[in-house]
This record gives sequence, structure tokens and C-alpha cells, in this order.
Amino acid sequence: MNENPRSYEVRTFGCQMNVHDSERLGGLLEAAGYVRAADGDQPDVVVFNTCAVRENADNRLYGNLGQLRPTKTANPGMQIAVGGCLAQKDRGEIVKRAPWVDVVFGTHNIGSLPVLLERARHNESAEVEILESLEVFPSTLPTKRDSLYSGWVSISVGCNNSCTFCIVPALRGKEKDRRPGDILAEVQALVAEGALEVTLLGQNVNSYGVEFGDRLAFGKLLRACGDIDGLERVRFTSPHPRDFTDDVIAAMAETPNVCHSLHMPLQSGSDAVLRAMRRSYRSDKYLGIIEKVRTAMPDAAITTDIIVGFPGETDADFEATLDVVRAARFSSAFTFQYSKRPGTPAATLAGQVPKAVVQERYDRLIATLEEITWDENKRLVGRTVEVLAAVGEGRKDAATGRMSGRARDGRLVHFATGDAKVRPGDVVETVITYAAPHHLNADGPLVSHRRTRAGDLSEAPPATPVKGVLLGLPTIGLKA
Repeated sequence: MNENPRSYEVRTFGCQMNVHDSERLGGLLEAAGYVRAADGDQPDVVVFNTCAVRENADNRLYGNLGQLRPTKTANPGMQIAVGGCLAQKDRGEIVKRAPWVDVVFGTHNIGSLPVLLERARHNESAEVEILESLEVFPSTLPTKRDSLYSGWVSISVGCNNSCTFCIVPALRGKEKDRRPGDILAEVQALVAEGALEVTLLGQNVNSYGVEFGDRLAFGKLLRACGDIDGLERVRFTSPHPRDFTDDVIAAMAETPNVCHSLHMPLQSGSDAVLRAMRRSYRSDKYLGIIEKVRTAMPDAAITTDIIVGFPGETDADFEATLDVVRAARFSSAFTFQYSKRPGTPAATLAGQVPKAVVQERYDRLIATLEEITWDENKRLVGRTVEVLAAVGEGRKDAATGRMSGRARDGRLVHFATGDAKVRPGDVVETVITYAAPHHLNADGPLVSHRRTRAGDLSEAPPATPVKGVLLGLPTIGLKA
């Protein structure tokens, strides 16, 4: 047995899919004998799990690589690996621009990382391996789990859509669905380990079943999750309005452990811009879905994605987006200023909007959203909410003496614990006393405190990572 195992650090950029993949990378490395580097220590291996969705992704990666170059020069045995969507896109260009990188691997072959690192050490040269199709479904790989109460469960990878602004289908490939039995087995195994909450994950979760010909498969999957004893919360991300059907709304409303929270990407409220984006719905259909969701679940919290400044966007188009935002009454939104991504159709479209115009529209959008989200949050003052206590959700918790976690509708709640010994993974009920645009405070005494098995495990976590098949849980508070 190696008495001095090599240490590693995984740095994650981008979406939930990347966080899920990073857990697998950590599990693979630990199964191969590596150990996670302690805080403040210089790791022997640094892995960058990259995103390619936004223009500055390249700058962030190469900036980080540049910062590591002196350390690598001073420590020749150190290795640097780059994976994820940007690696899939740039391939060998990465080692040309940063020749001190040792390994480049793509989105389809994350399981190859330990072998590639060993090969690069042996050959004393960079190893670049990019597969064009999925080598093995990520959830069959070992996992390094840092949260014992909440987890990702991947139900599909890839995407069959052709949005003109998005490079993901080109990098992650066509949609590939897991069989329902495999997904439910993973959920059950995760719950057996103490988890209370799962998030079903895919590029377009509600098109799940397309590969095996069942267009109602996602609604059935939600209902099946309702039959799993000990599973208290089920979430999913992200659906596409084109594929969002009434049976899914019914499954959400009728399955007690499915949370009444919905992330529904809008992107734009202008039908002309949606057409240019190749988003196969229009604003009326989008708002119709929101109305149906709220009719079935009046307490539903709805979040979204919005892009400002897409090529050809006019003032009228932007005002149409603001109109939909006001009508939809989102509880939160991820907002983006459009940036060109080489290889996407939108990058070559005429009518690129000047940066100053995009910034002005973006500022107006943020102001409108914050007014709405603050109003929506104020409605909850005085109400009792159930919160799953978490780690890393509240940056000021140590200073304020609070803990933080998510309510069932997904809102962030900072709560006072009083004399109660609340552990990460425990469940509390508390009364909201203050609302801000992006969070809620509960500074009164707890209404209830339920100790859970996940909370027990947070005090005495397993000594070794899961080495087998199916348990994928999110890293909470992972440093970018």
C-alpha cells in the first residue's frame, strides 16, 4: 500500500452537470489511491472540470492555468489535467497554449482520468484523449461524496435541441437516457445512505424517455420516486418548455415528496428572438405553462434563465422580455449577457448588440427582477417553512450565529437555532421574520427540530468514499 499517496484537487466551473461529474472525478481518483489535498496544501494533481457555455470560460481557464505555471515549474512532479466541455471543444489546443498541462480529457471519457495521469507520468509527455461518444454513463463510476443529505441523480446526458446560442449539444452529444430501474436503484441506494433529497439531473429532463419511446416517462419517474421510503424531497433540473406536459404538472402536484419548485428557462420573452434562438415555444405557451403550474400548485416557486442582448434584439424585444418577467413573477433568475461562442450559429448572426446597450438592458432586467423577487419573498414573512439544514449556503452564518438551508420551494433561508443542536441534514420548521430579494431570515425560536440519519452521519461521516456504482451527491460550498 502506498504510504505517501498523491493528493488531488478538483476545481469545478459551470453547471450542475459539471458538479456531478466532479464528484465522479474525485471518486475515480480516490479509488485509484489518491487522497484529497488538505486545505492550504499544494496538491500533486489539479483537475480543472471546465464549462464552455460563456465567452469568458476560456479566459478563466487559461488565467487559472497561468497562475499555476510557476508552481508547476517549482514542482516538476505536479500534474495538471483539464476536462469538461472546454476540453471537448479545444482538445489539443489546450496543450499548445499551456504546454505545462499534462492531461486533456473530454466529456465522454471522464473514467479515463487515472489511466491518463499514469500514462503522462510514465511517458513524460502530455496525454490528450477526446472521445466522440459516451464511454460509460457517469453514474456507474465511483463517487467522492461530500454531502450525505442531498444528491444529484443523473437521468440523461446530452441534448437533442439545436438552440443557436448553445454549444452543449456539440460537446455532450445527443441525448442518452438511463433506464428507469437504474435511476430508481440509485435513488434508493442514496436514501439508504441517509440522503433526504435528490435532484434529477439532465440537459432536458422532461424529454426523458425519448430514447426508449415513452414520452410520459418523466412524469412516471417522478411518481415512482414518491414510492421510495425515506425520500423526503425530489427536485429536477432543467426542463424545456417545448416538452413540458400536463402529466408532469400532475405528477408534481400529486406526489407528496416532489417539491413545488420549478426551474423553467425562458431565455427571452420576445417571440422574434425565441425564433432566432430556435427555441420551439413562444411567450404565450410559456406563460400558459406557468399558469397551469400555479393552478395546480399555488405555492410553487418558479425560477428561470434569461439572456439579454441576443443578436438582433431590439428595444421592443427587450420590453417583451420584461413583460413576461412581470407576468411570470419569478422567485429567482439566472441572468446572462449574450456572449459569442465559436461554433454556434448565433456567433455569426447579423445584428450583434453593442456592449453598452446590452449592459443598460441587463441592469434594467436585474432591477425589475429584484423588485419582483423581493415582493414575492415578502409574502412569506410570518409563515412557517420547513428547512433542510445545509453546509456552505450561508457565507455569514459564523458571524450571525445562524444556520442556512433550503425551504421546500428552493428558497434560501438563514435561521436562528437558539439552544438547539441543529446539524447539517437535520430538518427544522421556523417562521420567516424578514425578506430580502435573494434570501429569507428566520430569527425567532424554532417551531420544530427533527434529527435525521443524515444529521447523525454529518457528525460521524464514513471514513472512505463510496467505491461502487450509484451514489452521486453534490458538493456543497465547492470553491470555484
